[in-house]
This record gives sequence, structure tokens and C-alpha cells, in this order.
Amino acid sequence: MSLDPVVVVGAGAAGLLAAYFAAGGARPVILLERTAEGGRKILISGGGRCNLLPSRFDAAQYTTDSSPHILRNVLRSWPDHAQRRFFERELGIELQLEPETGKLFPASNRAAQVRDTLLHTVRERGVACRFGERVRALAPPAGEAAPWQVRLEDGAVLAAHAVVLATGGLSVPQTGSDGDGLRFAARLGHTVRPTYPALTPLTLRPPRFATLAGVSLEVVVRAPGAGEARGGFLFTHRGYSGPAVLDIAHTAVRARLAGGAQPLLVQWGAIEAPEWERLLSAGAATVAGALKRRLPDRLAEVLLQEAGIAADQRVATLPRDVRRRLLDVLLRFPLPHTGDEGYRKAEVTGGGVALEEVDARSLASRVRPRLFLCGELLDAFGPIGGYNFAWAWATGRLAGLAARES
Repeated sequence: MSLDPVVVVGAGAAGLLAAYFAAGGARPVILLERTAEGGRKILISGGGRCNLLPSRFDAAQYTTDSSPHILRNVLRSWPDHAQRRFFERELGIELQLEPETGKLFPASNRAAQVRDTLLHTVRERGVACRFGERVRALAPPAGEAAPWQVRLEDGAVLAAHAVVLATGGLSVPQTGSDGDGLRFAARLGHTVRPTYPALTPLTLRPPRFATLAGVSLEVVVRAPGAGEARGGFLFTHRGYSGPAVLDIAHTAVRARLAGGAQPLLVQWGAIEAPEWERLLSAGAATVAGALKRRLPDRLAEVLLQEAGIAADQRVATLPRDVRRRLLDVLLRFPLPHTGDEGYRKAEVTGGGVALEEVDARSLASRVRPRLFLCGELLDAFGPIGGYNFAWAWATGRLAGLAARES
């Protein structure tokens, strides 16, 4: 008598790892994916290079409204060195470190290598991959020994011993993320914490700094009372992007959703006060010349306008209060923002299924038997730089291993 399969719903990063680790047991594994080929977020990550992992990660770098204890235990189940060893030794994907960012990329610089290797490997392990198959509903077991009922869009029903939900969240919907998994989890009785776009560019209307579009530099962006982010900053035609903006954007998004506003303060050039004071003490230099030694020309000119200082004024002639005003503009510039690019450009979904409702050792649902949840569905996300892949890999592995043994 054939055994009911383990069904993994979603062939993104978490789903592919779940299928990989669910395979090899007594039960067959079926991987269902609504798109034609799966792994679309893998393909677009890192500008098509796939920032596979950060060199190091820990729970303190992640955001959640759920239990930090559970988040910490999940990440500890498969730490950074073990994940790297898996990709290099088990999958044969050579990784290279980008020293200035601490990011790990495939040596081929091809995201397709990562996606294609994962797909090839899960098939080799006997997983039946079914693409273009959208799940419409999940019916939990009617009794202890009864199977799950997985209803497909065409009306067909699969009987499953266990179900792994790995459908992703709401970010980058063109990759197939439509929130189905979040809706399934809610209908099955799980608490879904309010979702919001995270790691998304911020916008400003009217676009006051549109003339600076394309200007980029290193900065520190501070959200008073909510943290800071350090890294690249990019002016766009609609507002701002770059790692520093993306990593702090969720504080502004959440404040706006709550009906308030989160002030953001920028330290231009990531240059500390003593260095600016030194640059502004060279008596023969103009103020514009001093700023342009460390900042892009166009930005320096705009910042002087913001400070109300003539570009040709000599630094030696700056009155004390004017010098203080200029330092405030350079070190604590209030960054105006009125909106964000939403899920369309968000790299990840904030919020999701409460971590308290899954077992940290297996990611088994505490609400329904033989249901496992992983990846972006869960209420946790990290900064850019491979942290969200690390979460997907770790949670997919846990869920797959536990489903195999269920």
C-alpha cells in the first residue's frame, strides 16, 4: 500500500530546501509551485548574482514582533558555517566573499546556478516537482490518522500525510508571491501578525530632490528610538533607495501605517563630527570646496542650499552659529519622506505567522497536526545582504526534516 506523500507548497528558497530535506524518508515528496519554474526571487537577488548568505548572522540582526527566543533557536539550528558547508560541499556551489560587504555570492556570479542546482538536486532526491499548480485550499485531517486534503485550482485533490507551507509573503508579487500562504495559515487558525512591506525604497512627493537622482554615497541613517542603518544611499527620481534606506525603511512604513511619522536623520558620507570639523577649518578653502572633497558635487551644492550658505564663502569666515548649522545638515539631516514603494519593490514581507505558534525545533504548527511553516510566511526578517536567504534556508531545512519524520 502506497503511503500518502509529504506535500511542500511553494518552490522558493525555503520550499526548495524543505523538499530537499523532506526527501529520503519512507514517504514520497511532492513539490507544488504556481509559477512555471520556481525560485524566481533567487533569480533576481543580488542583481542576478544571488547574495546567497552573509558571512555571519545571528538573531540580533533580525526583526520580529514574536518570540525572539524562538527566532534565536531556529537560527542556531543551522548556523552560518553549516549553511556555507552545505552549499559548497553538498550542492557543489563554490562561494566567494565580497570583503567590503561581508556578502557571499556563488563564484559564478550567476543566480541561475543556485536555483537550477537546487531544482536539479531535489529531483535527484526523488521529489516530484509540479509546476503551474496553484493550491486553492487546504483541509486539515478529519482525524488522527486521516490525511490532509490539498485542493488544486483545477479541482483535483491530493491526500497528504503532512503539508509544508513555503509560499512566501507579499513582496515582489511578479515572482509569484500573492499571500496565499498567509491566508491559508489564518484560515487554519494561526495568528498572522499585521504584514507590511520591509526593505522597500522610500518616496517623497513632491520629489524635492529629483535633481539628485543617481547620486550615491555611504551614509548612516538614524531612526530616533528605533535604530540605525549604515551603508549605501541612492537618490532616485521618486525618493531614496540603497542598503541604508532599505534596512531602516520598515520603521517609517510601520509608523505611517499606524497613523504617525518616523523621523529619519542622515549622516552624509558616514563621516564623524571631528572629521567634518577638520575639513571645515582649512582657512583658504571655500565651503563648497571643503564639502566636495568628501561628498558628490551635486549633493554638496544642495546641502549648502539647505543650510542657507553661499558656495563661495570661505570656511574661515563662517560665523560660529552658521558653522553649527552646517554641521547639523551634514551630521543630522532630517530626511523628508511621504511614502514608500510598497510590496512591489519590497525585498521581504514584515509580519506573518506568529513564531509562538510553531515549535522551534521542527517548525511544526502548534495549531494543526502535521502542518509545518517556513520562510517568509513567518514573522521574522533580516537586513539586506543574504540574511533573509539564511532564514529561508534554516527554516526550510527544519520544516523538511520534521515533515519527513512526522
